[in-house]
Amino acid sequence: MTELAAVKAALKTQAVETPSWAYGNSGTRFKVFAQQGVPRDPWEKLDDAGKVHEFTGVAPTVALHIPWDKVEDYAALAKHAEERGVRLGAINSNTFQDDDYKLGSVCHPDASVRRKAVDHLLECVDIMDATGSRDLKLWFADGTNYPGQDDIRERQDRLAEALAEVYGRLGDDQRMLLEYKFFEPAFYTTDVPDWGTAYAHCLKLGPKAQVVVDTGHHAPGTNIEFIVATLLREGKLGAFDFNSRFYADDDLMVGSADPFQLFRIMYEVVRGGGFTPEVAFMLDQCHNIEAKIPAIIRSVMNVQEATAKALLVDGDALRAAQRAGDVLEANAVVMDAYNTDVRPLLREVREEMGLDPEPLQAYRRSGWASRIVEERVGGEQAGWGA
Repeated sequence: MTELAAVKAALKTQAVETPSWAYGNSGTRFKVFAQQGVPRDPWEKLDDAGKVHEFTGVAPTVALHIPWDKVEDYAALAKHAEERGVRLGAINSNTFQDDDYKLGSVCHPDASVRRKAVDHLLECVDIMDATGSRDLKLWFADGTNYPGQDDIRERQDRLAEALAEVYGRLGDDQRMLLEYKFFEPAFYTTDVPDWGTAYAHCLKLGPKAQVVVDTGHHAPGTNIEFIVATLLREGKLGAFDFNSRFYADDDLMVGSADPFQLFRIMYEVVRGGGFTPEVAFMLDQCHNIEAKIPAIIRSVMNVQEATAKALLVDGDALRAAQRAGDVLEANAVVMDAYNTDVRPLLREVREEMGLDPEPLQAYRRSGWASRIVEERVGGEQAGWGA
């Protein structure tokens, strides 16, 4: 197989999981801007997700968020997904939208609140059993705003105890994915603020616990690709939440703020052996002002472009330059790959997969956007409100 053929083959295996909540209304903490045709329930979210996969060919799974996507019959929901050409993916827990969680959830000083939070996480594992989902994704808003508000070390003990109970409930083929975020909504201490804290807990739990890297959850200037390389080296990188940031957790479309950073991250994924189903590529974005489905299609395409460029890095030439200590040549090898226009290559890949070479244009021609505006009248649109 030629090098180009190998790149094409790799791109055809790529899978990007889309988030159910990205199809609903979202916004800033000040305002949510509703859009016409937005799904009113999880079933309609899956209808839209099916269209994203139909036109991109690489978005075969959809992450659910509980209780936002709670239904009576998860087997029926899974069947509905399959009928739309997709599958149900990671189950995301929610321990941040209940009044009881004002001082934390699994780290709360009150044992009864901690019990409530853990019971919710166990419920999410029950849902995983019903949907056939592999991954339980955990993000905690837990933390403190003021020095002395709570005992920092005891909160870590509470966190470890909760994670251990949920970990023990996982099935043989299920995983726990622990996400981190260095601030917001807690501003003095956050209980899982960085990759090191997440890694330490996952390491103690065992092989079914992995770290999630949300590309927006870092301080300015953080070298995210170093984190990725280290977690891959340790066998603890479980997933990405892809988005972009200019300042903090902006949740913008992946690759929109710093496409070079996305390329650098994807190079470390490829170089470190992370371009496998064991590392889940997920989107986690808030499309506040842009149309939902086109934004998700564009995001998937951005991940594809960064991946294609990463696959084109001449590994032999790079290693030779590195061994020779040729700084400029090593950098030039990387930059040559990044500066390659991979759009013609991806058009060829899509055509070989039986897809339209231009997913966004194909979606616009499909009439789906006008159809959902006409059909989704009445009821309550999905979204988290503000």
